[in-house]
Amino acid sequence: MREKLQTLSLVQLKEIAKEQGFKGVSNLNKANIIELLVEFSENRSKEVSNSEGGSPDMTGKDNSYQRDGYAGQNYSGQSNYTGQSRSTYNSAQRSTSNQSRNNGYNNTYQNGQRYSQVSAQGNMPNYYQGQYNNQNQYVNSNQYVNQYPNQYPNQYPLQNQPGYRNEYYDNRFGAGFSRDYPTDIRDLDSGEIAEGILEVMPDGFGFIRCENFLPGDNDVYVSPAQIKKFRMKTGDVVSGIKKIKTATEKFAALLYINTVNSFPPETLETRPNFEDLTPIFPNSRIHLANDDSASKAMRIVDLLSPIGRGQRGMIVSQPKAGKTTLLKEIAKSITTNQKDMHLIILLIDERPEEVTDIKEAIVGENVEVIYSTFDELPDRHKRVSEMVIERAKRLVEHGKDVMILLDSITRLARAYNLTIAPSGRTLSGGLDPAALHMPKRFFGTARNIREGGSLTILATALVDTGSRMDDVVFEEFKGTGNMELVLNRKLSEKRIFPAIDVLKSSTRRDDLLLSKEEAEVVSIIRKSTDLAKPDEVAERIIEEFNSTKNNEELVEKILANGQLM
Repeated sequence: MREKLQTLSLVQLKEIAKEQGFKGVSNLNKANIIELLVEFSENRSKEVSNSEGGSPDMTGKDNSYQRDGYAGQNYSGQSNYTGQSRSTYNSAQRSTSNQSRNNGYNNTYQNGQRYSQVSAQGNMPNYYQGQYNNQNQYVNSNQYVNQYPNQYPNQYPLQNQPGYRNEYYDNRFGAGFSRDYPTDIRDLDSGEIAEGILEVMPDGFGFIRCENFLPGDNDVYVSPAQIKKFRMKTGDVVSGIKKIKTATEKFAALLYINTVNSFPPETLETRPNFEDLTPIFPNSRIHLANDDSASKAMRIVDLLSPIGRGQRGMIVSQPKAGKTTLLKEIAKSITTNQKDMHLIILLIDERPEEVTDIKEAIVGENVEVIYSTFDELPDRHKRVSEMVIERAKRLVEHGKDVMILLDSITRLARAYNLTIAPSGRTLSGGLDPAALHMPKRFFGTARNIREGGSLTILATALVDTGSRMDDVVFEEFKGTGNMELVLNRKLSEKRIFPAIDVLKSSTRRDDLLLSKEEAEVVSIIRKSTDLAKPDEVAERIIEEFNSTKNNEELVEKILANGQLM
């Protein structure tokens, strides 16, 4: 009978099911409807055999049902298990049977939570959990296999495998019965791959954001059961297969998970929390200038203001001093010399043409450019920055080295000043003190981890813009970093590039990063500034870098002379 039903269309099967008294079949797929009709036929056959065994004289009308117009198929409630003809019973006597009919079937998919994942590895879906209503009694399907082992040897071949699950339902008398309900995963698999960053909502469910870490029409729903099972968090990059999207669903749902952050989902069970990791001083240097072709700016930063893994640095700049160009050079050096680092460039309140320029100039396997331009709402600036920092935390939890280049932290503080609830206090320039909490939390996330991994943040801060608020933001962040790189607009006006104020630029505990000879040269350079004008000294130092090919040659030259030429 199953083979005959499979030849019919879904519309024909639904009409047959409705004529037999089933309700709520419009949401079912073809396999589920066939399973219901086959089970219904088997239950009727069982009733016939029971009535013949208890009342051999019972007679009645033939209760088989036949659909005209469906290829002449006869769907009979009788089944000849022993090869002998069975007599039917009167429909009036059918009510005396202890078996009750399935009066309805409801299989709804609510919030993506009806689908669960079960497998030996814990990530492959093997059943679709449905809800059955108006059922009075279910008979375990194992009795058919046990009673008729020869006639039906392959009807339930996978009953003890993970693809089946016993669901318990209460009948109207409170009794519980179990049944095995098989579901073919191919009926749910759309074949489309979903990949993106996960955002977990306060209610427990989540969405895979596909573009620029922000909500969109192509987002994929992730159920709370999946998030809880694999201990996923906001910022995880999830890759998996989508479920077939129905007409009533706004978002497609995630069917099963392939990888999380390019790792198998099972590895998340042993992943530590970022807050539990031990922060230490940066002790592993990030070399920005490794050859003679390195730019002067990278050589100056490498020697006078070295950057280590886990550095929390600020690039202090006046307008038009070249901070964006310097950030671009640092990003290029990272992609060239530190291929193992994961680079995230976050552009907040920037011009669209600069976003395009950086996206085209900085490319690589481990490079992400996330942006929110100045024509976007402050809420978007805030949301993008929070997603980026969560993304970086998840990578550090896996032991990776991450660098975030933020342009700029001043505009990020302005965005928070417009979005937070007023605290009732106001600093100079109209800045609410509560607006500085989240930018400080963002900046303070940078750290070197003793257990492995690091998060380096270089953020630009604007000064001398004519806005008192910008100066207050810089003063609040001035003591939080452990590295400062100051740009001087007077040098850029003289067409001296890079316009780095070498006297004001420095790194805390640079002795952990510099060699003995380099530390001695840095000391000589800083001592030579006592009696001279700062601008002239900075210009002389930049000329020294111009006269040598690399930093090794510069170090040897200054050590040989004992002073700055």
